[in-house]
Amino acid sequence: MEELVQKVVEKTGISEEQARGAIETVAGFLKEKLPESVGGYVDQALGMASGAVDHIDVGSVASALGGLFGKK
Repeated sequence: MEELVQKVVEKTGISEEQARGAIETVAGFLKEKLPESVGGYVDQALGMASGAVDHIDVGSVASALGGLFGKK
């Protein structure tokens, strides 16, 4: 997960603590929404996801996540 934290910091300019908190919040949200049998794979996927972050439009993701949590 540390590599993913660093990628989020690089892409967004937020602190490591903020990036870690954001990742943990999203992971927790996903675990709540996914079936329990699948939720255990979220942490594993986060460990492998850092390479994918290079290709993500962080602004779009932030906007989408804001919509999920009721913000516009």
